[in-house]
Amino acid sequence: MSKEILLVVDAVSHERGIEKEIIFDALETALASATKKKNSKEIDVRVAIDRETGDYETFRRWQVLDDETEPFEFYDKQVLYSRIVDDNPGIAFGDFIEEPMESVVFGRIAAQTAKQVIVQKVREAERKKVADEYQERIGELISGVVKRIERGNVIVDIGNNIDAVIKREDMILREPVRNGDRIKGYLYEAVNQSRGPQLSLSRISSEYLIELFKIEVPEIGEGLIIIHKAARDPGLRAKIAVEALDDRIDPVGACVGMRGSRVQVVSNELAGERVDIILWDENAAQFVINAMSPAEVKSIVVDEESNSMDIAVDESQLSQAIGRNGQNIKLASQLTGWDLNVMTVEDAENKDEEETQNLLNQLIEELTIDEDLAIILLNEGFTSLEEVAFVPLQEMLDIEDLDEETVMALRERAKDVLLTKAISAEEQLGDSEPAADLLAMEGMNEQLAHQLASRNIITMEDLAEQSVDDLLEIQAMDEKQAAELIMTARAPWFAEAEAAEKATDEKATDEQQAQTDTEEKQ
Repeated sequence: MSKEILLVVDAVSHERGIEKEIIFDALETALASATKKKNSKEIDVRVAIDRETGDYETFRRWQVLDDETEPFEFYDKQVLYSRIVDDNPGIAFGDFIEEPMESVVFGRIAAQTAKQVIVQKVREAERKKVADEYQERIGELISGVVKRIERGNVIVDIGNNIDAVIKREDMILREPVRNGDRIKGYLYEAVNQSRGPQLSLSRISSEYLIELFKIEVPEIGEGLIIIHKAARDPGLRAKIAVEALDDRIDPVGACVGMRGSRVQVVSNELAGERVDIILWDENAAQFVINAMSPAEVKSIVVDEESNSMDIAVDESQLSQAIGRNGQNIKLASQLTGWDLNVMTVEDAENKDEEETQNLLNQLIEELTIDEDLAIILLNEGFTSLEEVAFVPLQEMLDIEDLDEETVMALRERAKDVLLTKAISAEEQLGDSEPAADLLAMEGMNEQLAHQLASRNIITMEDLAEQSVDDLLEIQAMDEKQAAELIMTARAPWFAEAEAAEKATDEKATDEQQAQTDTEEKQ
């Protein structure tokens, strides 16, 4: 029987490509199970197979428990510490004591028991092997044939009896897919679950678009052209930023191809998605101008503090710059990482005049100076009290229209106003302290958190329950910032709902897999 065991291990390992150790473990479990069935009591059994000879020994085991364990239920496989410590020095709670017992004959093991244990172990090993293999391939394009469609989720046969899934939310909206169609996807997840390896593909990610261009444009694969970033409105439109490392190469032309052949192949793979090839530029403003293509930008104003840019275009091109449903401006913003505000040249001029007048009025009011002096400061680039109070003194002394006495007076006045504001702000904040989760929230700063706490908004949960109008009462809070903070605070709610939905889907899938396994056994 020892040789028979070794033959079984060799055969199964070779046939399934599974490590021998896993098969040995399965056989030990099967032999232990058969021994338990042969015994009239509910005992704990361990079987040890010699990996070289195939010989095996069987041991009955008892787990050592603390004398004060309550309740002490399983007398046939548990023993109290006080009863065995004298004969087993060094034994600890949770350890096992063993004694040899008669082994069952391998040839007499109930065939169904052995088969089920081995099949289960082999399946687990195969699933783990597949998950590990594809874990290393995350970031690659995977191709296969549509096997079936379940509630909008597309199950793809990718070969070797392995399935991947393109979830409904990872599919291009309204893309026609039928059983038997060949389909590609970007592998972004490979996990080993109880029902088997879960390989998740996406057809809507920006990475999928980038990988398609790597296939179609040889210069990208050779490292002559770099893709910096991509942004998509899946199935409708996309923008991709490229740069050539060789001055002799036109990166845009290379990606478009002769008569648009290369970009057309990518577009066809994406259900007709229109792709704009954008020339990347290290200058942020120029990059934004390029990203706004095909609209022509007349002027651009950069606000680094708010990470935004105001873009002016001719009125005739305003609709093109915005795009259908704001598509063009949204993709340009995603591609560049800047908040973009598009407007006509006339509106931009009016906004600039209005902002200049507001800054002028603010300097006049806060520093109690006349308009002429405020205009001098504004023309020299001084737009805030902080700048007047704390820029190097020499910078202000270098202004031709200001003497030293005026400069010193302005600086002292600015510092006094800032100090008064700081004291007033501290009094308004009160004694309420924001919770740690509110302070650590994305988009939050300490001053804003204290302002919220002073209004009894202490935790993220409190913030999640607010409306945009509630937050607009806070000084310097605009509608966009208020909405973003509330959505961030509500993110845990959405995560819980998504987890519950996912658990429901997994349960349904598990039930279906269990039914399939039952049918296979029958």
